[in-house]
Amino acid sequence: MTISSTDGFTLEHFTHLVQDELGLPVTEGQLSTDFDELPDWDSLHLLKLVTALEPAAGRSVPVGRVLEARSLKEIYDLAVSG
Repeated sequence: MTISSTDGFTLEHFTHLVQDELGLPVTEGQLSTDFDELPDWDSLHLLKLVTALEPAAGRSVPVGRVLEARSLKEIYDLAVSG
């Protein structure tokens, strides 16, 4: 999934990216859930997500800060704001 810069990378786009690339059936409402409470989450998902996220968001993602994130929403915020 690649989003052009004119489309913007919305929370909806991010949710679909997580669903499609990671195979996790998350909803927008679950994005703020702590990773420890997110069903089926493991550290390999984080690696896959970072790999898919940069081309989808159209910008580099600060990996060090992503590793400190506690939820998918925090990762989304980093992807759109740096």
